[in-house]
Formats: sequence, C-alpha cells, structure tokens
Amino acid sequence: MNEGNHTTITKFLLLGFQYHPILNPYLFFFFLVAFTLTIFGNLIIILLVAQSETLKSPMYFFLCHLSCSDILLSSTVTPKMLDIVKSGGGFISVTKCITQLFFYSGTTTAECLLLTVMSYDRYLAICKPLHYNSIMDLKHQLCLAIWPWAIGFLVALLLLVFVCHYTFCGPYIMDHYLCDLAPILKLTCSDHSVLDIVDFVLTIPFIIFPFLFITFTYVSIFLNIFKISSSSGRKKALSTCSSHLIVVSTYYGTLMNVYMIPTKIYSYNINKLVSPLYTTGTPLLNPIIYSLRNQEIKIALNKCISVYLAKSQFGHLPRKMKSGL
Repeated sequence: MNEGNHTTITKFLLLGFQYHPILNPYLFFFFLVAFTLTIFGNLIIILLVAQSETLKSPMYFFLCHLSCSDILLSSTVTPKMLDIVKSGGGFISVTKCITQLFFYSGTTTAECLLLTVMSYDRYLAICKPLHYNSIMDLKHQLCLAIWPWAIGFLVALLLLVFVCHYTFCGPYIMDHYLCDLAPILKLTCSDHSVLDIVDFVLTIPFIIFPFLFITFTYVSIFLNIFKISSSSGRKKALSTCSSHLIVVSTYYGTLMNVYMIPTKIYSYNINKLVSPLYTTGTPLLNPIIYSLRNQEIKIALNKCISVYLAKSQFGHLPRKMKSGL
C-alpha cells in the first residue's frame, strides 16, 4: 500500500547478532540452556513457596511475584531470540512486534517496581521490626504485590497506544534481537517527538526514583545491621540483603546503561550487547542467587526432595516425615 512517497510495511527483519556469525551456534546453545534453567529455576521457587510452611513470610510472597515476572520476561524475549540466532536473522510481523513490546515493557517496569517493594519489605523487617507484622499484613502484601503489575502494564498500554498510531515504512530492517521502543521508532515515518519525551519522562518515576529509594533503604539497612549484637543475626541479615542487592545492581545497572545514556554516546550495537544482561541474565540469576544464599530455601528444597524420594520408594509418605513438614 502506498502513502505518498512511503511504502507501508507489515513486517520487520530482526538482524540479531550479525557481527560474528560463527558464534551463533554457541549463542543459541547458551540462550537455550539459560532459558530452560530460568523457567525451571523460577518455577521451583514458586512451587517451594506454595508448598512449604516455612516460606510464608512476605519476603517469599514477593519473591514469587519476582519469579513470575522473570518467567514472563524470559518467555516474551527468548523464544524469538533463539529463532533469530539459529537462522542468522528473522522476520516478525508488525502486530507481533508491538505485542512483544507491550509485554516486554510491562514486565520490565513491573520488575523494577517489584524490586523496590522487596527492598521496602527488607527495610521494614530490619529497621522497623516491632512494627513489621502490623504494617505488612495480608492486605498490604496484596496491594504491594498487585500495584507493580498494574502500573507496569498501564505504562506498556500507554506506549502501545502511541505506537499503534504510527506508520512504518522502509527500511524494514531492525538491528536488534527484540522489539524494543527505540529501534521500533527508528523505522517509523511518523513524528514521534511526543513519545520520545514521554519515554524519557517515564524513566524518572520507574528507573531513577526506584533506584534512589532502594539505595536509601539499603544504606539504612546496612547501618542497622552493624548495630545487631548477635553475629549469627548479623550474618543472616547480610546474607538475605546481599542477595537482593546483587539482583538490583545487575538489573538497574544494565537498565540505566540502555535507557538513560543518549544514543549519540551509547550506540545501539552496545545496547544490543548489554540488554541480554537483564532480559536473560537477571531472570537466570534470580533463582540461583536466592537459592544458593538463602538457608530457608535450601532447607525447604531438601525437604521437598526427601518427600519425593520417600514417596517414590515407599509409595506413601512415612509418618515421621509427615510430622516434620
């Protein structure tokens, strides 16, 4: 269909990682293993929290939501990326591309806010222990878990409304492995200056403010941790908080590199190389970090494995094990 001097296009060509094609089989294997481990690792955390009576605290409730976010983010990005890496590039329809942008933007924003909620939970648990149970009741837990998802997908819907009104014209080639907003806007022949401003403004409440809030909470947390007289209590608090801090540093560090440094300084090629750290790396690291550095999760996992082995061996759960759960 012709519109003036422009030809409206209905699909994009995603180039993926074109610079070293010889590495594509290794990249395919790496991303496939990472995707498989991400799905299974996060599902294990969700099932452990659902089954274990010792993992019923708000921290694990929020961790479940983070795992759901990781599964959704990885499932939105990785399958198409695997196809692109395997084929050395691949087509995607404009409709599917915008759909991927919607879920990718919504999940990324929700994860930013979920990490903020988790830091707030740790702040209350360590800095306000006497008020923790009264503040973090079931009603507040549900509100704090739901609002990141609601706001995240409202933001994604706002971006979707803008993008759906644009006309895309040649060239149809997108030098990326996913449909992110910046590479999509490079292919539109419509004026997108308003969306550029909206996108930049949205980084303030959803990247900068959460990062500053998390920084404040962890400064307060570490100051309080060093006041704990018990060495075992201090060690447990440090272990729990350091896990969250590793996740936050990885996630926000890459997000800031990708979305806050001007493209004149920070090219799309570097953007494309860095972004797998939060689209693939963080969802993979979350279950590993939280399981390896969290004694309660390791105990719950060992119990579940013991129960499974006992059922396989005896056909039922021994009475001693029933009393121990």
